[in-house]
Amino acid sequence: MALILLGIGATFTSMTIALDQYGRWGARIFPLAGSLSLIALGLTELWNTKGKPTSSLSREHLPAIAALLLLSLAYVWVMAKFGYLISTGLAAPLALWIFGVRSKTGLAAAAVLCPAVYHMIFFKLLGVFPPLGRWFDLLDVLGGY
Repeated sequence: MALILLGIGATFTSMTIALDQYGRWGARIFPLAGSLSLIALGLTELWNTKGKPTSSLSREHLPAIAALLLLSLAYVWVMAKFGYLISTGLAAPLALWIFGVRSKTGLAAAAVLCPAVYHMIFFKLLGVFPPLGRWFDLLDVLGGY
């Protein structure tokens, strides 16, 4: 049920993402696909547990789940204020750290490579319009690359 409720909330939140400059869904596509996937996974899990006794829940991963939830909320806020490159450069190593990556080299590489690779895939190859920051955007400094 938690996946279904989270997916419903994420779907409504995805629909609040502004249309691109041409009036297309652009930036909504991937968050909406992920949101609908959460609903589908939740329904699948609910269907598979129908009629089976439930076991006690393990709580060992709850701190990591809470940290990822807080990170995702902060990521969306920072992206709105400082744009895609800075928010992803901060969020990628933090997400990896939450998942247990402790290599300083790996975390530093994620801070640079994740924004660059995702920028090339989504904004250059797929033509999705990058979310720009209201307060500052590194793309302005880089000349919209």
